[in-house]
Formats: sequence, C-alpha cells, structure tokens
Amino acid sequence: MKNLIIHTPEGIRDIYGEEMRRKTALLKKLNGVFASCGYEPIETPTIEYFDVFSRDVGTTPSNELYKFFDRDGNTLVLRPDFTPSVARAVAMHFRAEDAPFRLCYSGKTFVNSAEYQGRLKESTQAGVELIGESGSAADAEVLRLTCDLLREAGLSEFQVSVGEVDFFKALVSESGFAEEQVEEIRALISNKNFFGVADLLASANTAPEIREALTRLPQLFGGREVLDEAAVYAVNDRAKAAIRHLREIHGLLAEAGYDRYISYDFGALSKYKYYTGIIFSAFTYGTGEAVAKGGRYDRLLSHFGTDLPAVGVGLTVDTLMNTLDRRHGTEN
Repeated sequence: MKNLIIHTPEGIRDIYGEEMRRKTALLKKLNGVFASCGYEPIETPTIEYFDVFSRDVGTTPSNELYKFFDRDGNTLVLRPDFTPSVARAVAMHFRAEDAPFRLCYSGKTFVNSAEYQGRLKESTQAGVELIGESGSAADAEVLRLTCDLLREAGLSEFQVSVGEVDFFKALVSESGFAEEQVEEIRALISNKNFFGVADLLASANTAPEIREALTRLPQLFGGREVLDEAAVYAVNDRAKAAIRHLREIHGLLAEAGYDRYISYDFGALSKYKYYTGIIFSAFTYGTGEAVAKGGRYDRLLSHFGTDLPAVGVGLTVDTLMNTLDRRHGTEN
C-alpha cells in the first residue's frame, strides 16, 4: 500500500520549475488580451453552495461534483465551472441597470468524473463573460476574442466550431418527445452517433420532417455552406431565427477577417443545460480535446435573481499548455 502522504489524489498534480514558469507566462499573455479588450478581472470563491451548481441551473451533474458540508450542515462544492459562479456574483454585487459588464477570470476548477480517466480533475481555466448584451454583435465579439486569445497563446492553426443550441430546441419543441427522449437524442447527436439517432427516430411518433431534420443534425458540419444546408431543415420560425443569427455572426466575423477560423457544427450540443444560443469549441492539431469552450446563456442569471443575457468563453489552460509543449516550442 502506497504512502498517501507523499502522493496527490488521482487527476491532481503538482506544478513547479520550468513548467510553472511557462504557465505563469501563458496566463500573463491571456490576461493582457483581456485587459486590452476592456474586460475587468473578477475572482469568485473556490467553494460555493451546492445550489449554485444544482440540476435546475443546468451545470455539472451532481455526481461529478466534489461535495462536502460546513459546520451548519449546508452542502458545499468545489467550483466545477466558472460561469455559474460569475453569474451568481454579478447578481449579488452588480446593478442590472449598469450593464453591460465585461468580466474576466482565471483559477482552478474541479470535476470528479469517471470520464476523466487519465485527465486532470483539477484544472486551470481562464476566460471572459460578457453580461448584459444580446445579439449577433456580442456573440461575434466573444468569438473574435477567443481567436485573439489562442493566437496570443501561440497558436496559428486552429478552428472554432460553432453550433446553435436553439436550432435543436426548435426542432424538439415540435416533436412531442418527453424530456427523457429529448435528452437521449441530444446525447446521441452530440456523440455523432448517426446510426443511434436514426434507429431511435425510426419508430418515433413524430412528423416526418422533424424525424428527417434530427437525423441529419449530426451530419451538418463544415464551412459557411452548412448554414444554407441547415436552413432546409428549419421547420419553424424559431429554427429560422437561429440560422439567421448565425449568418449575421458570420458576416461580422468575415468583415473583421476572422471567418477563416470559423466552422459550424449543428450536432454540437453541450451537457450544460444553461446554454440558450450559440455554443462553440476551439480545436487545434496535436490534441483531441477542446482548448476553449463557450456559448450564450441568456437565462442563467435569472436563477440568481437577475435577468440579463450573457455570452462567454473559457480556455482550458492545462490543455493549451500541453498542446504548445508537444510542438516543442515551434509556435510559442
């Protein structure tokens, strides 16, 4: 039996020496971009009440949280995700009439998931939240900022894959499916399980056009042309509005010269239920994991008593560092 006193728990590690110096330098670069774009730093506690990340909020599943109790019997958790923490802090300390708020953060997150075998359960994230602005311009701003952060970090080749959660919600709203069925379909589509989606929908009691649209959803990914292909399956005004929104975003990104970094994926559906509009992940060669993830969450702050739209992005600093290290310093 190993001596646990001189070991760290699974998925948690020490960082020191040259690696620590590189990490500090990377965070300094990211913070420089945040400041230059007008984002103010905010620090939220590592420990939050369980309700900040409850099922109603739509964040990390309860069985993936590190939970414990305070002396009064309240359930506490180690923060698994910055966005609900920042949303809670804004609702608690900021006046809605003073919006918009451009906030940035960096710190540790903790996720105790079986899916994290061989991966870190304690990781460093850095990101921004643009709170109080809705519409295409705000979404495009955060997508441009994501590209700027990755370029400043040292990446020159990457893709930001953009989806639209509301397109999927528009389709299932017409389907008549129960919540459990919707969640099963969402998981299959998100995993690009083409055959699983087709098999589940083959006997589903729903309109043929809904069945066809949902079956096609995991295959709708690629460049600007995918927006036109997806428009064929826009069965209602809500779905049409989602396509129109993505086209507006693409136009703004193209005007600024960022469209070469952007692709679209209508099968991108996060396990985080608080997303309401665009959702995106950034990928680069050398790793199969996303180096950044983000999206729009217009109803999250209402859980904390403030009704403000919002969009944000978080970079997984450890994954980004590993990617740069594997390139032996050729881009950093």
